[in-house]
Amino acid sequence: MKLEIKELSVEVDEKHIIDRVNLTVKEGETHVIMGPNGSGKSTLAKAIMGHPKAKITKGDILLDGKSITGLSADKRAKLGLFLQFQNPVEVEGVGFINFLHSAKQSLGNNALGMKEFMTELKDNISSLKMSEDFIGRHLNQGFSGGEMKKAEILQMAVLKPKIAILDEPDSGLDIDAVKVVSTKINAVAKENNMGLLIITHYNRILRYINADRVHVMVGGRIVASGGRDLAEKLEKGGYEPYVKSDAK
Repeated sequence: MKLEIKELSVEVDEKHIIDRVNLTVKEGETHVIMGPNGSGKSTLAKAIMGHPKAKITKGDILLDGKSITGLSADKRAKLGLFLQFQNPVEVEGVGFINFLHSAKQSLGNNALGMKEFMTELKDNISSLKMSEDFIGRHLNQGFSGGEMKKAEILQMAVLKPKIAILDEPDSGLDIDAVKVVSTKINAVAKENNMGLLIITHYNRILRYINADRVHVMVGGRIVASGGRDLAEKLEKGGYEPYVKSDAK
């Protein structure tokens, strides 16, 4: 699968956020978008997934050459897209396991029995160093920030999308947890030849994840792209040179 973003402009609540972004992510590739707060990274992720507040004013989003801009989020998910939220919503009364099992079935895995599903789930819980008490909890309710991040990666591991957009998967995690989560992301991506678009502020997750391309987003635009060395340059010099350049 190939995700193409072409000359995309997006507004939220009538405020212009994304400005003519072009980006292509193929299965098996890992792209990273870095940038300061308010640069439009999360808005881009929401626009790709079809969030109703992210209104596309120009451009297109394509999967394997076909536009998906008119499709709802659930239909985009069925085509193979997945979004890990920066700030997941707590849902009282919805069991985490029932939610995830239903989500997997909705993607065409109706033949998967609960016993087989639970075996797969427990394996993933173990590799993420999570407690099995997740099995009896409600969706995100009472989860710490780190637990929410791991729960989102757990969903990715179970649902096996073709292209996954991960919005700050490292935020709220301590050093050990970043390594655990990164190792899991690497394993799931390799096993499923998954395309990854990772959004982050910091270079630390890239110590464990090999990025094919690193992009810098400032003011709703991608202002620079490069390899792993670009992330190291950002760690040393920060975003200020790119913010100043964008202001010009």
